[in-house]
Amino acid sequence: MAGVVFVLGLLVVGGLLFLGASLLLGRGETQPPAEVGRSPVELPDDRPVVGDDVRALRISVALRGYRMSEVDWLVDQLAQVLDERDAEIARLRAGTDRPAAAVPPDPARSDAEDTDPEGVPVPAVDEEDRTGA
Repeated sequence: MAGVVFVLGLLVVGGLLFLGASLLLGRGETQPPAEVGRSPVELPDDRPVVGDDVRALRISVALRGYRMSEVDWLVDQLAQVLDERDAEIARLRAGTDRPAAAVPPDPARSDAEDTDPEGVPVPAVDEEDRTGA
């Protein structure tokens, strides 16, 4: 009988210590609970997503989550694609994307034989190379 009273006493004292520590230290959460159906990852709504937005993402780690190295690699690849897309859009909007065939040949050029009929430059062939001398 004394053993049962001893075990119950230990449980009561342990429970009181745990309750006191819980009240004194709090629940240990630093952030409020997440809203249901909302992702903790935030991307801008007021502008297009850019590479720096993707690089700034921080995805929480779970016990059975993804491998962090794979997620980091994927985020880096996505950020690079976004940067390339933005550079291409900026280049196209600047009007610098004109193919060589669309550029009219300059009639004042004296070396007209160095271009094909579409105005694309043709490499010059040296007479010595042609004759083998």
